[in-house]
Amino acid sequence: MTLLKRKSIEAIASRRPARGEPPRRHPRHSRDDAEQRDAGRHEKRMTPRFAPVTFSELNGVRYLHFGTEWVQGAMRLRKPDAIELEYAQQMMAWLLFLSPATPGFHVAQLGLGAAALTKFCHRHFTGARVTAVELNPAVIIAGRSMFGLREDDARLQVLEQDAWDYVMDAGNEAAHDVLQVDLYDATARGPVLDTTAFYRACRRVLKAPGVMTINLFGDHDSFPKNIERICDAFDNRVLVFPEVHDGNVIALAFNGPEIDAGWDVLEARARVVEEGTGLPARAWVKGLREANARQEERLRI
Repeated sequence: MTLLKRKSIEAIASRRPARGEPPRRHPRHSRDDAEQRDAGRHEKRMTPRFAPVTFSELNGVRYLHFGTEWVQGAMRLRKPDAIELEYAQQMMAWLLFLSPATPGFHVAQLGLGAAALTKFCHRHFTGARVTAVELNPAVIIAGRSMFGLREDDARLQVLEQDAWDYVMDAGNEAAHDVLQVDLYDATARGPVLDTTAFYRACRRVLKAPGVMTINLFGDHDSFPKNIERICDAFDNRVLVFPEVHDGNVIALAFNGPEIDAGWDVLEARARVVEEGTGLPARAWVKGLREANARQEERLRI
């Protein structure tokens, strides 16, 4: 068993319609934001059926599963607040562009997993609000009983809620500096929310400037359509990392003013991030520079 094949697919499984897909007879680009939100509120929803939450341990690392061998999160037992997996570390690459010391800073995580990102943000960014949104109550229980997730406090809030409802809530509009999106189920065939309407709603909940990071599965046919829809929602202001873990690809999407910076500026920022968090930020700069066309000389996005 290869544990790090986190987003491998079941080849014989058929992909179910994603939540948030507007009816085909209504072109997505013809609806304004209010109409899209209204469609989401009145959409007929299926009662979710959750896969069992299971665990394994290997070489001092505890893994979260949804009833299959595919890994949904991990924690090194001797370093419970560290981010163990490389793809999850890359989800923090917004640190190259935003400072969590900004007053009123708010990070939201859609899809709790093993709570690595939520715990890390809560521990390191002591002036920031941290919100996690998770539909499966068993995942929240597992986060607190098996992965060291703390109880809610003045800065931390864990919501048992559908991520679709969260981003469609008008009260969350322009309320977040960062949105970290990692929405997979047991079959790991691609994100369970992946429509243009969903990604536009993600952009609406971001401040300006604001950044969304999202985990995609590069080896599956869900990848090109997700990139296309994210680019559509964010006006092509999207960067990707090289693939890691036999399939994971992290993308960054930007809201707000244009970014025009030399790579030396980002490398200097990366050194500060590494010193403050221990995350491999200089490797992020190298990966972004190599993986994105027409960004070789300086970053313009």
